[in-house]
Formats: sequence, C-alpha cells, structure tokens
Amino acid sequence: MNKHQTDNANAAAFPVDTIRTMFPALQRAGDFIFMDNAAGAQIPQSVLDAVTNHLVSHNVQRGGRYGRSVTVDQSVADARTSVALLINAYSPAEICFGMNATSFIRLVSLGIGQMLSERDEIVITDMDHDANIATWLALETAGAKFKWWRMREDGNLHVDDLRPLVSDRTRLVACTVTAHSIGSIVDVASVAEIAHAAGAEVFLDCVHYGPHGLIDVQAWDCDYLVCSGYKNFSPHMGFLWGRFDTLKRLPTFREDFIPDEPPYKVEAGTFIYENVSGMDAAVQYLELIGRNLAPSNNRSRRENIVAGMGAIRDYELLLAREMLAVLKGCGATIYGVADEARLNERVPTFCFNIGRLSPQRIVEEMADMQIGIRDGHMYAPRLMKRLNLSMDSGAIRASLVHYNTVEEVHKFGEALRAIIARLS
Repeated sequence: MNKHQTDNANAAAFPVDTIRTMFPALQRAGDFIFMDNAAGAQIPQSVLDAVTNHLVSHNVQRGGRYGRSVTVDQSVADARTSVALLINAYSPAEICFGMNATSFIRLVSLGIGQMLSERDEIVITDMDHDANIATWLALETAGAKFKWWRMREDGNLHVDDLRPLVSDRTRLVACTVTAHSIGSIVDVASVAEIAHAAGAEVFLDCVHYGPHGLIDVQAWDCDYLVCSGYKNFSPHMGFLWGRFDTLKRLPTFREDFIPDEPPYKVEAGTFIYENVSGMDAAVQYLELIGRNLAPSNNRSRRENIVAGMGAIRDYELLLAREMLAVLKGCGATIYGVADEARLNERVPTFCFNIGRLSPQRIVEEMADMQIGIRDGHMYAPRLMKRLNLSMDSGAIRASLVHYNTVEEVHKFGEALRAIIARLS
C-alpha cells in the first residue's frame, strides 16, 4: 500500500460521525452546512459545559480568599497548563490570556517598538492577515524599517526568498504559520533557523493553523506565537505564548500592583475567565480524540494531543483532496496551492473565484441553499492586490475542519454546479 492509500485508509477510519454528535450546533443545524470555519469554529458540548459551570458555580473575581474565588484562580492555572501542553510550551507561565490574537500582536509590537536600536528592520509578508502586517507597519514612526517577504506564484512563501532579507539589522520576522485566506502552510522551523542565525526573533501568527495541525513551539524554535481560541473550538478569546525570558524583557503596560513577570505583566485588566475555562475544555476535547483513536493508559496528555491532531490532519487531507477535485471540476480559479501533489502544503481552506461571476452573488445563492461560506477581501488587502483582485469583490472562501464530511463536500459541489448553471 502506497502513502496515498495509507493516508486514505487512516482518514476513512476517522470517527467523524461520532465527533459530530459532540457539537450541539451541528445537531441543531438541520440541513445547514458549516463551511465558514476559518471565521470561527463550533464548540463541543464539553466546552459549553465548562463555560456554563464557570458562570453558574464560580462567576466571581479571582484573587480572593473564599472558595469560589480560589476556584477561579485554579481554573486559570489549569487552562495555562492545558494550553502549554497544546503548543508544547516550556512552561505554563509562558501562556498569556486575553481578548484576541490581534490585541496581542499589537501589544508585542508596541514593546518591540520601544527596543529598536541598530536592529531596526522587521520582515513582513504579503500573504498574512492584515493584523500581522499593519501592527508592525505602525512602528514606522518609532524608526522601524521593513522588508517584504513575497509569496511566489505557486501560492506559498519560500524560505529561499527570506534568506537575502535577513541581516544583522533584522529585529524580527513576522509571518503566519498558515494563511487564513488561501490555506498555505509555511515552513516556520526554517524561518526560525534563518532568523536566529542572524540574531533576530520570530513572531508567528498561528490563528489559522491551530485547528488543523500540531503546534510545537519547541520544534519550531519561534520566540512568540498567538492563537485565537474561537478558531480552536473554544469561545471567543485569544492567547499569546512567548519564551519566558523574552516576555520578561518585553516592555508592557502594567499597573503598579501587577508583578513585573510573565504572564501577569502581559495580561492587562480582567480577561474572560469563563472563556478561558472553555479553552481548557477545548484542549481536553482534542486529547479525547487522540485517546479514543488508540486507547492507552501510558500516554501523556501531550501524547494524546499529538495523536488527536495527527488523526485530524490525515482526515483533513482527505477533505482537501475532495474539495480540490470539486473546485477543479467546476472550473474554479483556485488561489494558493492547487496541485494535488502538494496537498501537504495546505489545510482545507480554499479561496477561489468562478470566472466573472460575482463572489457575493455566489455566496448569497449558497446561503439560500443552506451552505455557509464567505466572500470578500478576507482581511488581507495586500494579498488581494498580489492576486489582482479588487477589495470590493475579492474572492470566495470555503473553509473546512475535522467535523465536516466528504458528503458535505459533495453537496457543496452539487450546489455550486447548480448556481453556475443558473448564473452563467
């Protein structure tokens, strides 16, 4: 059996029907198909239960001496431990909770802006979400200079193009792990190798990769990383990871009574405790997938996460292969990796257009047929320009996660073919 056949066999064994029963939104949706998951995923019942339990049992401020308040302190500590395991952090103290990834990118950029000296160059890309571009460009008034790492025509960033951009003037390389718009996966371990060889740091936007593959900050050797919990099957929240010593050096705003060390110096004000409890439960949900696929009493929590995310990755490659075939069969222009032989370079997030047909009209027609997808500029104006697309119309994006099914992909294809026939 070749690798392609093995991957298909592994994906076919993925218990998607059982997994779907864990998501109340999917059970209540009727015929509706969720294919806008890049904008936010649904949450399992266990996550909903964790949020409800917080609000009912200990919806109080942490830091008090009474039982309910002590429980909040413990739940936040438990969530730090879980998220640290999810991303393979060196310590739970490196996990900082807050409102969203964008606010954390801005927080780090403001700190780095105060530390610019002879290292005043920042490398940014034209494939990223604007949150990981505009936040750095705002440092121009602080003296920052910028180098652009450009996406190639094949729909991905290549590290060979990064090498000549990095020098002893480079302060930071900021890039995505996976493009939220076109689904391309970046070789971030090589990015870190190149940056660190020049004495620079690496900031990774991991928001879109989080639901699709195994995060490993140690293997990637990055310096900062942000995620959005609501893309990772939790409620709306975000978290920042940074090496402990790196976060300790980073200038941040803090009130005088806040300890000047991570994670406290990074977490200005009160964050949403119930959603942090939900993120804790979301990590445990991913562990459960790994544990159920290959039951073992000897595996650690991290090993179960590794097993679960590996199974998710294999299954999503099958979804990506099916979606790629459907879009090609409909004559779509696919932005990003469109070669089936390079599927390992992408996640099942597809950005496309159908000839001269209006993306907005197609998405509206899809909505009438109970399929949720998205159109527009995808918060990536520089990428739209790179693809010769207007900000007004942009493109169409269909984004899948592991609770989607091959049957849903085929229904999507049937609906798209019918719309094309009707509008052409």
